[in-house]
Amino acid sequence: MVYVSTTAKYPRETRAGVSSERAIGPTWLILAGVAVLAALVVALFFSGAAAARQLGDPGALTRWGLPVAKVLNNTAAASTIGALVFAVVMLPRQIGTGGRKPRDGAAEHPAFTRVMLLASVSAVVWTLGALGVMVFTYSDAAGLPLSTDPAYTQGLAAFLTDFSTGRAWLVTSIVSAVLATVLFGVRSQTGLALAMVLALLNLLPMALIGHSASGDDHNAAVNSIALHLVGVCLWVGGIVSLAVVSGTLGDQALAVLKRFSALAGFAFLLVVASGVVNASLRITDLAQLSSQWGLLVTFKTIATLLLGGIGWMHRQWIIPQLQAPAGTAASKLSARRVLWQLITVELVIMAAVSGVAGALGRTAPPRAEELPTEAGPARILTGYDLPPEPTAARWLTEWRPDWLWITVAVTLGTAYLLGMVKLHRRGDSWSPLKLICWLVGLALLTYFTSGAPAIYGMVLFSAHMIDHMALTMVVPLFLVLGAPVTLALKALSARRDGTRGIREWILVIVHSRPSRIITHPLFAAGNFVASIIVFYYSPLFGFALREHVGHELMITHFLLTGYVFVLSMIGTDPVPLRAPYPLRILLLFATMAFHAFFGVTLMGSTSLLEASWFGNMGREWGASALADQQVGGAVTWGVGELPTLLLAIGVAVMWSRSDARETKRKDRAADRNNDADLTAYNSMFADLAARDPRRPAQQSPARATTTAGDPAGETE
Repeated sequence: MVYVSTTAKYPRETRAGVSSERAIGPTWLILAGVAVLAALVVALFFSGAAAARQLGDPGALTRWGLPVAKVLNNTAAASTIGALVFAVVMLPRQIGTGGRKPRDGAAEHPAFTRVMLLASVSAVVWTLGALGVMVFTYSDAAGLPLSTDPAYTQGLAAFLTDFSTGRAWLVTSIVSAVLATVLFGVRSQTGLALAMVLALLNLLPMALIGHSASGDDHNAAVNSIALHLVGVCLWVGGIVSLAVVSGTLGDQALAVLKRFSALAGFAFLLVVASGVVNASLRITDLAQLSSQWGLLVTFKTIATLLLGGIGWMHRQWIIPQLQAPAGTAASKLSARRVLWQLITVELVIMAAVSGVAGALGRTAPPRAEELPTEAGPARILTGYDLPPEPTAARWLTEWRPDWLWITVAVTLGTAYLLGMVKLHRRGDSWSPLKLICWLVGLALLTYFTSGAPAIYGMVLFSAHMIDHMALTMVVPLFLVLGAPVTLALKALSARRDGTRGIREWILVIVHSRPSRIITHPLFAAGNFVASIIVFYYSPLFGFALREHVGHELMITHFLLTGYVFVLSMIGTDPVPLRAPYPLRILLLFATMAFHAFFGVTLMGSTSLLEASWFGNMGREWGASALADQQVGGAVTWGVGELPTLLLAIGVAVMWSRSDARETKRKDRAADRNNDADLTAYNSMFADLAARDPRRPAQQSPARATTTAGDPAGETE
């Protein structure tokens, strides 16, 4: 292994006697690249994916260039995202800020400089890789070798505009190019956070194409592969970033390792769980694991578990030795050397897995992924067979897992429980009722995204409205009562090293200008009621029904809109502005009136919303599509009113308690100062009365005596 030293500002030995300057040299990075190519070549020969086709062969350049370009694209994407994660939440931007805001003219931290260089270069490579995949994919699909012929160029242009695969890679290339341009100039943490979000969203086009897009369970396949890509990018990109900055961390090394260890643990679970789900969708029998596709998946699984074991060694063995106060400098130096050796081994193994993954994408899975010839109207429209007629029992037994929202629910539930455990260990208390509300809200979120309402909501407008109103009114009600932001702010420790952790980012978001606008009571209420009209009487409704991305965005919008509205009414989590209680009551009653108006409008409507969808399901059970839509209007009216009424009661109770607390506060203050406020108040009125010009002036004592001695009131 190659070791390098850094500048004098970061000596090899810290005050604790621990060397922090073990760097992974370029030799190991080159070895990782060789491992990628070697694994790719072996896997392609094994699976036969690079063999020439008898009909429509695009040539050797395309057969080998396409998987190489995909591996390049995937590796660059992971490196870009990993570097941005390090820049946003792992590393300090400047030297010696000590938790304070960045200073003008302060030197940039060398680790931050390196990771930003990695992000910029990786984004450029990501762009080139996506362009290569785009060109080679057309050559492979058309069965034509690369050419500069005008007819070939016209075909490529049509592929990029008229076919989903071409459009997806075109979008990926454009977004990657934008990222590359931005990352060479942006250095603010907020700007980098937005760039990180954009980079993560740029993974979505890759999840929507390929085998996942044509899978039998389209939604589950796309969601599982999207989660898999996110987990891989966080994990692989984090390892690459850690290797790049290994020689520049200085006294930040231990803190960065602990932070990445937690992130890598989450990424490992995400990769394994999503990989199992995605593989199960393509394998109908365990015997299919002996196929070429199955053997490649088995290799990936074993290598992933091996990487997880190395990560467990980091957390359980090496990191505790590094942070232990006892022990000699030599033992800690040895532990640090083993740490970086394990990281280089991880890097090489991940490189090999990346090569196998590139070949796996060129290998057909055992399960056929074409649409059956006997598919009915519902299968053609929704991708799924028409569900049976809904009954009371089927509203509980029909399930179709939406792995995206299941992952969200499990992650948020686990994080909430860990926060409570941390508070308990510290000696602080947290209401069990809030925990129950939070878990109930997550359970309802899972049911309304994976249960019968979601299934029947694709074929029945009435079921869709049940799902809509529950996601907007019922689920947010329980989630807001759980007060997750307050728990996070109490459980998470503030960082003092110039970095922004989850706690710091929560505070930044809460106090940001967009938050002030979005959480303003008037905006929250207006957005809550206006979204219904805009969504159902625009092409957005059709987009949400026909496109997987639109469906997930619809759920996200419903959930966030309802959450912000309920938070502005009865929430206890911090927000920039709280509306007075009378205004809250007024907004709630206005919301009830609007829901009633919208519901009555649907009940009396004689035109069918999205008739090409709900009118062409081929249902042989249930009411007609128009009658079902009218039932949906009644659902909107009925289901929307009860939660709103409960919110109004909650606001009234909070108003009453607020008045009672204010009265008690004033009583305690009066007891402390002997009713000084009341005395001053009475004195003010007495003084005003004494100065009243209409009041007769008091007579002097001498005048009063003379008048009393002279009944006539006369004097000499």
